[in-house]
Formats: sequence, structure tokens, C-alpha cells
Amino acid sequence: MQAPGRIRRVRAMEWLRTRDPELAATRRAVRTALVLPTLFALCGQVLGSAVMATYAAFGSFSMLLLVEFTGPMVQRLRAHLGLAVAWALLICLGTLVARVVWLAILAMVVVGFVILFCGVVSSVLAGATNALLLAFVLPVSSPAPLSQLPERLAGAGLAAVAALLAVSLLWPRATADPLCAPASRVCRAVAAQLRTDASRLAGGPGASSASLCRVAADEAATASDGLRRAFDTTLYRPTGLSTGSRALVRLVDELTWLCTIVADSAAPPGGTPPCDHAAHAVRRAAAAALEQSALLLDSPCAGPEALRTSLAELRSAMVDMECSAGTRLPVHQLSPPSPSSVHAFLGSLDLSFRAQELGFATLQIAGNVDLAAAAERRGWPDRLLGREPGALGGPFAAARDRGAAHLRPHSVWLHNSLRGALGLGAAVAVADLTVLPHSFWVLLGTMSVLRSNALSTGQRALRAVGGTIAGSLIGAGLMQPFGHHGAFLWFLLPVAALAAGIAPAVISFAAGQAAFTVTLVILFNVGHDPNWHIAVVRVQDIAIGCAVSVMVGLLFWPRGAAAAIDTALAEAYQDSARYLAGAVEYAVGHRDPGPAPGDTPRDKGRQAAASARRLDDTFRTYLAEHGHKRLPLADMTTLVTGVVGLRLAADAMLGIWRGGGLPPPEADRADARLALLCAAGRVSDWYRDLASALTRRTPVPPPLPRNPVAEAGLAESLCRDLVDDRGKATAPATPVRLIWTSDHIDVARRLQPSLAAAARGGSRSGQAGAGTSSAA
Repeated sequence: MQAPGRIRRVRAMEWLRTRDPELAATRRAVRTALVLPTLFALCGQVLGSAVMATYAAFGSFSMLLLVEFTGPMVQRLRAHLGLAVAWALLICLGTLVARVVWLAILAMVVVGFVILFCGVVSSVLAGATNALLLAFVLPVSSPAPLSQLPERLAGAGLAAVAALLAVSLLWPRATADPLCAPASRVCRAVAAQLRTDASRLAGGPGASSASLCRVAADEAATASDGLRRAFDTTLYRPTGLSTGSRALVRLVDELTWLCTIVADSAAPPGGTPPCDHAAHAVRRAAAAALEQSALLLDSPCAGPEALRTSLAELRSAMVDMECSAGTRLPVHQLSPPSPSSVHAFLGSLDLSFRAQELGFATLQIAGNVDLAAAAERRGWPDRLLGREPGALGGPFAAARDRGAAHLRPHSVWLHNSLRGALGLGAAVAVADLTVLPHSFWVLLGTMSVLRSNALSTGQRALRAVGGTIAGSLIGAGLMQPFGHHGAFLWFLLPVAALAAGIAPAVISFAAGQAAFTVTLVILFNVGHDPNWHIAVVRVQDIAIGCAVSVMVGLLFWPRGAAAAIDTALAEAYQDSARYLAGAVEYAVGHRDPGPAPGDTPRDKGRQAAASARRLDDTFRTYLAEHGHKRLPLADMTTLVTGVVGLRLAADAMLGIWRGGGLPPPEADRADARLALLCAAGRVSDWYRDLASALTRRTPVPPPLPRNPVAEAGLAESLCRDLVDDRGKATAPATPVRLIWTSDHIDVARRLQPSLAAAARGGSRSGQAGAGTSSAA
């Protein structure tokens, strides 16, 4: 029987892990609680410099609690070293301009905007935003003679050295992304299912049994559920999403999509399964590619040669399958055409289409795995400036292009950067005009509140002031009985620092503000006569800062990402719907001999990709914002994932028609082309109506039902094209591709039920990213 104390500790750890799943906040808080008091005592008590103690304390607080870089340890240490250099430069600049009021205000606006806006370039810069702002706020709000500059730099330098040692030695964070291991398990489980299903579908003495196929399918479903749970419990903020992390996040939806495809195309449980050796070869090639993807996920620094070889073999198997699919069409059953012959004709292509669909999904997944691994192998300049692997331009060109993409009026990142810079500048002006002796705390209160959108700024300001009042009361209460006992305050300091690091993540923002205020009260009283008036003055300073942030938030772009997410979703669906229609137009454009209109959908595809990137940035900002959310997170995630599925359907169609080996058609196929264009038009129009419902709050359109009459007309048209005037079979490659195109249009249609439910706010958390699981 376990002791009560052990049971309580276990329950406390379980509670902590539910609030802080990766213990990321706890890790940062523990480091800060150890380093901050040590440096404060060293500089203040041993070296006797209050200025060094202040900058060492806030420097360690900033570099250990406000930032956590990802990637290999060498890359993290380089990032911390770069942060230390930036701190030194900002301290020098802030000290120089602080003595002239108008220059300090102007510098705060310019430097604040540059720091905030540069976060769009890369995750490294985004993760360091608050730490860099604090490095400039601290000196610019505390005018001092230049003779203090060496002490300020020395204190910040000690904090930087301590941060480097703490990050590498004190509870270092795991190098691998938390999604790598579960994604690798899904790849292996799906590969095993594909091999098992291929063996059963191929038949023969050593074929897999139906029970073995069920076991493999259950293992793949379990692995997929585990990946989704890992994603739901992983805290991905805008500051933590690097290029590799974004690729892995996309991998979650793509693997879910692949699992759905494999489940739909699994071997039948009873009877004699149909046989298509070329389709089985594609399954086995896809399984090999997924196994190589799993190996690369486990060891991202390994070379991608084996994966790329497997992908080449998969593409070759898909080309062979396309050639053999036409020869398997039951042309002899088409005279005279009848409903039964039409259904037999369509059924004969089912295995090949499913194999083509899962082969294309595997290519997309392996491409993202290759991208994530290549991102981990990038050099430091590429990481810092956000250059993606394989980009043609250099790091500075990548940073310029990404920044330029957000220099537009509707960019949420631009709005937040301007709002934050103007708010900090206004706080400096208010502090100087009112002759406040503690203007730093005015700026700190402004900075803490401006991190949210203006609609929730008022609520966040109330929580900030409330937490500060609570912390001040607690701090003042501690000063009365224990203020004269310096040893006791030194003991309380690491405890308060630990609480200040953990409370915002596991309790609330207000609790974190209270713990931070208690830490400050102890810092300003340890080793001195107790002064509870500091707590009252601190409430006044932070209240003024919060008032400034509320005013700026209401004046400048009062609606943040919570509203912009709907606009970004609408634009992404509109552009993706145009891309889908363009891909179908490209497909039917192969009706005449000669060069195909190869560039027709290229611009639409680029526009859809650009809209998806803007949606990605807006969605990450939306996740980081506090305040009321119009839709549950699961529903919003489903809508964002739907954009991915729509674009992938268009990509798959282009992949079919851009393949080589297509002979000039002999028939006009006007009926088939018209049927495909009509089907694509109906699906594209539905997504445009969905976009309108998201922005204009019009009713969400009902999902489109299947259209058996149109499908029969398409099949009969293609059946006629397979037989010439003399009754002989014609080249079947184009009909095969046209039918596959129709199937991909239907995939986009089958996404609609889950998207309509999510847009109405009626989906369930398990539907997030369900892909094609909703069949109408």
C-alpha cells in the first residue's frame, strides 16, 4: 500500500502534467529559480553593485523564462549567444537615447516595431521577441549617465553566461520534436497494414488472412489516435513553430488522411478479394517509402538518400499501374451499354484509384518528412533568417520575401507590431509627462497586456492589475513579519521565482502576475530595510501601463487574429477552390493533340499556397491570443485542415496529368469534359459559399450529395470513347485519368460534411483533421 505522502506527490505531478504537458514552463521556472537569486546575490552582496544586480536579475529572467529555443543543443547555444549580443547592443542604444525624452519615445517606437515585426521572419526571432523588448525597455526607461553602461553590460553578460550554462546543463530539453516519435509509429503501422493488405489482395498460398489484416488495421488506427493525442497536448505557440515544426504539424493531418484512405481501400473481410498486381506493387512501394520516412523521423540528421530512392521506386510503380489500369478495363462488356456494365466499368478502376490516391498521399508525407529533416540540418544563418531548405535565394532574400508578404494592410502581424510599438512609445511618453519615478514598470505593464488582441485587452488589463494587487498585498504581508530577516527573504526569492515561472502556464495569467510582483517586492527589499510602499507604487505604475495599452489597443486595429482568422480562412478556401477548378480545366484541356496548357493552374496554385501560409501565420497568432473564441479549437482546426485537403486534391489531379506517356486522344470526349467541369464547378461553388458564410455570417451551405446521374453520364461517355466506329478498343490512358480526376473531385466533396459541422460549431474534437472520413 502506498504512503499518503507518495500518493499526494503522484497526484500533484499528474495535475502538473495536465496543465504543463511537456513540463516546458516548469523547466524554465526551475532554471530561473536557481540562477536568478544566485546572480542577484553575487552582484549585489559580493560585488556590491546594485546596477549589476538589477541587470543580472532581469537578464536571467529574460533569457531563461521568456525564451526557449528549439533544435540541436549547438543551435540552441548559438541562439542564446546571439541573444546575448543583441542584449548588449540594445542596452547601449537604450542608455544613449534615454536622457532625451523625444528621442527615447521615437527610439521606443522604432525599435519596438522592428523587434515585433521581425518575428515573422523565423521562429528564432519570434521566440526572442519578449526577451529583446525587455533588453531595450530596461535601459530606455531608466535614464542614467554613461558611466553606468559598463556595469549594465557586465550584469547582462553574467546573465548570458549563466543562461548558456543552465540551458546546456540544467534539465536540458529533448532535441527531438514531440511529434516525431508518434508520427514515426504511424508510418510503420500503416506500412505494415499496406503490406498485409497487399498480400491478401494478391492472393496465393502465403496470402495474409482476414484476421491478420484486421489486427494490422487496428494497430494503424491506434497509432493514428496516439499521434492525434500527442498533437492535442503539444503546446505549439507562434514562437515555437519552426520550419521543421510546421512540416510536422502538417504531417499530422496528412497521416490522418492517409489512414483514412488505407482504411477505405482495405481488403474485404470475406470472399475472394479482387486482384490487381500493379496496384499491389504501388502499395508495397508506398510501404517501403513510409518505412524510410519513419527512419528519417527517428534520425533527422541522417541522409535522405534512402528515402528519395524509395520515392523514385514509388513513382515508377504508379506510372506502371496507370499503364496497366487501362488494359484491365472491361471494354468487351460495353456493347451495348447498360447500368450493370457501367458499374462494372467503374468498379474495375477502384483498386487502381485507391492505390493512386494512397501513393500520392505517401509522396506528400515523405516530402514533409524530408523537409522537416532538412530543416533540422540547416545552418545557423538559415535558421535565424527563416530560409527554408531548398530555397533558391539566400537567407537574407528569404527574410526579405517573408517580411514583404506581411507588409499589407490586412496583415495581423503588421497590425500587432504597429500596435505594440505605438503602445510602448505612448507608455514612455506618459511616464515622462507624469514624471513617474518608475517608468520601467509602466512599460512592463503595457508590454504584458499588448500581447493579446484589443478585444481582450480590457479583460487582460483587469487580470494584470488584479494579479498585481494580489501580489502586492502578499508581498506587503511578507515584509511585515519577515522583512528584517534577510536570510528568510533569500530563501523566499527562489520560491517566488519558481512560482512566477510556473503560475502563468498551470494556473492563470493573473496568478503569474501576482507571483512576479511578489518576486519583485522581495528583490527590492532583500538586503535593505523593508518597504511595503514599493508594492503600492508598483500597482500604480502597472495600472497606468495597462490603461495605456487599453487605449492603444482600442484605437489601432481593435480586432485581432480572432476576427482575422475568418478572413484568412475565407481567402484560403476561395483561392483553393479556384485552384481546384483550374486543375480540372487543366485536365480537360488535354482533349486535343499537341502541347498541353501546362502553365494554366500554376499561378492559382501559388496563390492558394500563399493564402495557406497567411492562414498558418494567422492561426498561430489566434492560438496565442487570450479572450473569447468564436469556435472551439477542434472546430477551428478542422476548418484549417480542410484547406489542406482541398489543395491536396488539386495537387493530386495535377500529379495525374503532368505524368508523361499520354498519347494524343482520338475522340473529342466533349460529354466527359463537360461532366467533369460541372462537377468541379459545383464543388468549387460550395467552398466559395463556405467562405462567404465565414466572413459574412450567412448560413453555412449544406454538403453536396452524390450525383448518380452525372456519374453515370460520365461513365457512359468514357465507355463510348473506348470503342471506335469499328468496335475496336482505343487507347484507354485518357479515360483512366479522367475517371481518377472525377474521383479526386469527389474526395473534395466528401470533405464537406465535417467542414459544415465545424463552421456551425457542431463538430466533435475527434473530427479535427478527419480528412476524407466523412462520406456523403
